[in-house]
Amino acid sequence: MAVLGVQVVFSMVMFTFLHKLAPYYSFGRWLLSKRLYRYLHPTNDELKQLMSDGGQSGKQQSNQSGKGRRRAEQRKVGSSSSEGKTESFTVPRNLGIQLDQARVEDIDLVTLQYYSEYTWLMDFSISAVTIYVLTEIYYILAPHRVEFNVSVLWCLLAIVFCIKVLANQAWVYMRTEEGGERVLLITFTFFFLVFAMGVLVVGDHVIEFGLEEGYMNFSNGALHFLEKQGIASQGPLSFVTFKAILVIFSTLTAALFTFPGIRIAKLHLDSLKYAQDRKVLQLLLQINYLLPLFIVLMWVKPVGRDLFCGRGFATARAIMYEDQFDGFRLVLILAMCMLRLLLMPLFMQSHLNLAHEKIEKMKKESGRINNVELQRMVARVFFYLCVVAIQYIAPVLIILFLTFLYKTLSSLSWVGLLGETAVKIFIPGPKPETSYPNLTGIGNNTLSSIMDSAAELTIAFGDLRGIFTPVWYRGVLSYCVWWVMTVWFSSASLGVMYYSQND
Repeated sequence: MAVLGVQVVFSMVMFTFLHKLAPYYSFGRWLLSKRLYRYLHPTNDELKQLMSDGGQSGKQQSNQSGKGRRRAEQRKVGSSSSEGKTESFTVPRNLGIQLDQARVEDIDLVTLQYYSEYTWLMDFSISAVTIYVLTEIYYILAPHRVEFNVSVLWCLLAIVFCIKVLANQAWVYMRTEEGGERVLLITFTFFFLVFAMGVLVVGDHVIEFGLEEGYMNFSNGALHFLEKQGIASQGPLSFVTFKAILVIFSTLTAALFTFPGIRIAKLHLDSLKYAQDRKVLQLLLQINYLLPLFIVLMWVKPVGRDLFCGRGFATARAIMYEDQFDGFRLVLILAMCMLRLLLMPLFMQSHLNLAHEKIEKMKKESGRINNVELQRMVARVFFYLCVVAIQYIAPVLIILFLTFLYKTLSSLSWVGLLGETAVKIFIPGPKPETSYPNLTGIGNNTLSSIMDSAAELTIAFGDLRGIFTPVWYRGVLSYCVWWVMTVWFSSASLGVMYYSQND
């Protein structure tokens, strides 16, 4: 089996991009800079002028002040305490403050929390998607190649990076003793624990994961492998243990997706509020919110396969055949991810608009507020922009790369969408078996031993492929994709219910 090939060239080019060009050309930075507007907090001089003028000349003073000076002061206010040298005084809460807007520049993003994690995650994901697309084209042009699919490693690494940054944020919430984040996280985790156990009790005749078929295929393959090695065994693990492992995975996933789902709910409601006069945009926002639910229902056999493939109707003609339906689900997931990415600037702008909402809400309150506290209230909205961006885009990337893995490792095909005729034309037949010559007669003992080792390694990989077959991957990855999307949509729906009742 040739381990090195054209795919390595793709990987080397992407590694070069990440190492050399990413600091100068970042897709993640491009999404946030020069297309969003943030609110600048009032300076101390502006607050004093407003108090002295009774709030009448606030807008004029605000327009006369330089935005560059206020940007520097905002960075200072948003950072840690400044050694007690910051001037402190109080102002009335109902002061007529009008916040100025400024376009978000590249330099403004550098000091934000989680900026480096966000840019690395986005740049690496773009590289992984590029390699996956090029690899898919490569396998279409050379269908009989038996190389190891390098794009699988890139997809796994992208998922690991997303999980790492979400776990880091979840751990920060767990360490917070005030605010109720810890209680909320624990509550959602136990709720989805019970939910996962209920889902796994349901058989494949209702929700078609293919877990039972995949487990039997894995178990039989493992038994055959152990017998071949001369090891007596009754199987690697029982089906109950296998489901228990899936429950643990489901619980941990729910913990990671709790706050991203709640964040999506808040951004969704705010975006709908700002798009009241734009009916087309409102329709896109509603489709963006409900599309995950439609995709989740595609795994329910009475709603999905039986309806589209015509199994539930004795005389009705099937809308699509089996391979088309599998490809249709993949395309729906890709469309959802693309729509979320296109709407990302709109959602991020909805978050930045919270600064204006907080000031307007403060004006309706009585009493006084410290000037530093007021400035930080406005500045914090922008300084948490990358945190919000990660909570928005990381679940999308996890679903996207899980879908790539599901398609590749399960031996599904995009050609299936074109019909049975296209499948017969484009999908190759069985790959020819690779034979290995007898190297015992070669004079060069070193070369002979290397080739023998390579042949043994190839045979070992072949044995492992007999254990982890496409049937096994299809069952496990199908459940992973469905569960991640279900948890994400469920937490978002609970967040929408909460914010709708409290706004």
